Amino acid sequence: MVLEDSEYDSVFEAEVTEDNVETPFGTVHCSMIGIPKENRPVILTFHDIGLNHKTCFDGFFSHEDMQEITRHFVVCHVNAPGQQECASTLPTGYTYPSMDQLSETLPIVLKHFNIKSVIGLAIGAGAYILARFALNHPDLVEGLVLINVSAQAEGWMDWAAHKFSGWAHAVPDMVISHLFGKEEIHNNHDLIATFRHHITTSINQTNLQQFVKSYNSRRHLDIERPSAGGTVNVKTLKCPALLVVGDSSPAVDAVVDCNSKMNPTKTTFLKMADCGGLPQVDQPAKLAEAFKYFIQGLGYMSSAGMTRLSRSRTASGNSVSSMDASRLRTRTRTHTGEGQRGRSHTDVSMESASNSSVEPALPATIHSTEVSC
Repeated sequence: MVLEDSEYDSVFEAEVTEDNVETPFGTVHCSMIGIPKENRPVILTFHDIGLNHKTCFDGFFSHEDMQEITRHFVVCHVNAPGQQECASTLPTGYTYPSMDQLSETLPIVLKHFNIKSVIGLAIGAGAYILARFALNHPDLVEGLVLINVSAQAEGWMDWAAHKFSGWAHAVPDMVISHLFGKEEIHNNHDLIATFRHHITTSINQTNLQQFVKSYNSRRHLDIERPSAGGTVNVKTLKCPALLVVGDSSPAVDAVVDCNSKMNPTKTTFLKMADCGGLPQVDQPAKLAEAFKYFIQGLGYMSSAGMTRLSRSRTASGNSVSSMDASRLRTRTRTHTGEGQRGRSHTDVSMESASNSSVEPALPATIHSTEVSC
């Protein structure tokens, strides 16, 4: 049964629970906002290197355009071991978990909080972790919004580690280069100073070095785009996914590459115009609206209010060309899987039109379409 908005009419009162969840790979600090309910998923977040859930997502979830979402959904923020504010230095002899092992902490977190399923929202290292989690536990994930995700094993620090002398001193500079593009670093001094302060004062530097090394040692996701009429047993995400990147982000090439490996019937690629490395910081209103559209495509918040989001659209893969003045025409169908409740997804086709002002829900299923906004 797809949830109707009437089920959300009660006044939302957020109860915040901070908890340390013990796992075989170390203690994971979590912040739960609200109380999970069986009839809806929880929004699960995971931060990037150099950040924690507060420096990565607090501003975004406090934005006025996110309030409608947070009234409908409980949020669970997950911090990688030792990355939360005021974290003690990890014990001597502790082996920091790999990216794969970090993804295996998440089923334990869900069980701890009695969470049945999630909609994931993550960036960078966190996006890789949630993608790996979804590959290994598809029954627990209804959808993923992945910002700056890389499916490749090659790390940006392969060259940076040689360029900078002194590993401890190099880490903040390398993290800045990972989070922000050259244009932002050169022109937006206040933003860079703010995040450099967060990186050097909010995060335990010894713990950060271990998380950075773990991310730089990640392996390929080994996902493969299903081919029409080809094998149905290729390794790919089973859930709808929205890939997001700013047009001046250092992660553009990595996200484009990841998109080329995704299932085109379940993936939307959103490149945000006039946006840097952290869309949730640089363009929070646009990202919040895209998130609403994505959630609608999953069958929730069907009557949520939307502001107008102007877009230029380009097509890739099998999308219809001739995108000068085009619009998305959506129609909704209900899928009912074995052992699952029915969920509403959005089927999308592209058609030429003289008037492109109509702004429907961003699709959960889309045929290799790149959306620039």
